[in-house]
Amino acid sequence: MEILIKAAQLLLSLSILVIFHEFGHFIAAKIFKTRVEKFYLFFNPWFSLLKFKKGETEYGVGWLPLGGYVKISGMIDESMDKEQMGQPPQPYEFRSKPSWQRLIIMVGGVTVNILLAIAIYIGLLWVWGEQYLPTSEVKYGIVADSVAEQMGLRDGDRILTIDNEYVEDFYKIPGKIILDNAKTIQVIRDEKPYTVNIPDGFIARLLKHQSTEFINPRVPFIIDKFTKDSPAEKAGLQPGDRVIGINDSILPYFDQYKDVLDSHAREEISLITLRGADTMHFKVQLDETAKIGAFLIHPNKIFKIKEHEYTLISAIPAGFKRTWKQMGSYMKQLKLLFLPEVKAYESVGGFISIGNIFPAQWDWLSFWSLTAFLSIMLGILNLLPIPALDGGHVLFLLYEIVTGRKPSDKFLEYAQIVGMVLLFGLLILANGNDVVKLFR
Repeated sequence: MEILIKAAQLLLSLSILVIFHEFGHFIAAKIFKTRVEKFYLFFNPWFSLLKFKKGETEYGVGWLPLGGYVKISGMIDESMDKEQMGQPPQPYEFRSKPSWQRLIIMVGGVTVNILLAIAIYIGLLWVWGEQYLPTSEVKYGIVADSVAEQMGLRDGDRILTIDNEYVEDFYKIPGKIILDNAKTIQVIRDEKPYTVNIPDGFIARLLKHQSTEFINPRVPFIIDKFTKDSPAEKAGLQPGDRVIGINDSILPYFDQYKDVLDSHAREEISLITLRGADTMHFKVQLDETAKIGAFLIHPNKIFKIKEHEYTLISAIPAGFKRTWKQMGSYMKQLKLLFLPEVKAYESVGGFISIGNIFPAQWDWLSFWSLTAFLSIMLGILNLLPIPALDGGHVLFLLYEIVTGRKPSDKFLEYAQIVGMVLLFGLLILANGNDVVKLFR
């Protein structure tokens, strides 16, 4: 069921992004009286799931969900319509329009992608506001997984700065480390200042880790609720109780319990618990799973979460600002692909990776946040100067505007073929990486 929910969110998000991107090309073409022959959501090799014609344009839905397209008359694109290009140019065709108009048509999709992201962020801030966990609130320090420990961090470290720069939102620290190729982390360890020097080349290992959750806030073990037939509930524990130890061992934090509980499977243990001001002991019989059947209270109820509400007016500049920040963040991610020592290409993901970033339960806040970021990603990727992408067409148009010479149709045709081969290669690499990860 989780897979279906993620797939449905991916498909809906992709559909929204494709429709808006192609609408950007479509509306710009219409403004300059350029004929649009087809407007398709998804690709339709051999057949279409749905199609109808209105005016001069055929609208349809293809069966291959790898994107979408508008077919503009007189343009060398993925349709490779050589027959049309062999005819004399018509006034309504793309090739007959001035270079500046063709440039606007080609950047129309990217422009709408960025505008869509801005609109979504404005709506998100207006409806949900902004919430985050300040780094200064993580008073018990962090829980470091095995990769974070190899980097030099330890359970209980209180992070102060990254390369001597304070990060206000705790959950943005991993991204800051990776995207800025951080060299040092300043922490408080054993109540003393300490600098963690990140080993050379470690960012590549973090990327292979495929998760930004290599650090998490350390929290006390405060019970929220119980599972069905919970051993802890049967023993008399209640929601709100804080578990502080097992038998004779004092264990203040939740992350300290798993290994200790596992070592007492099928045994009776004594849980030391705080209930208000009282210290209490409960005998709990563990089964072979060594679980006590209790859920941890959400960290948002432990830490002071910073909240910011927005009116529609105040959400507008904040939406622009967030879009700008996300664009900068994604540009940094692309930059990693060109750093040989990072080997980021090994972590490039395809549709499985994109689908997995959506939550297992349908959540509109997460859905729209991810759709906004994917819209930015789609816009920036389309501006890469690769033939067959919008950026490739823009590159040739800029050359034409600067030099006054238009590349020949034959050159553009060959460039389109090369670009499509490159794109298919990247598609195979990204989705091939996904398949390899499934079998690791």
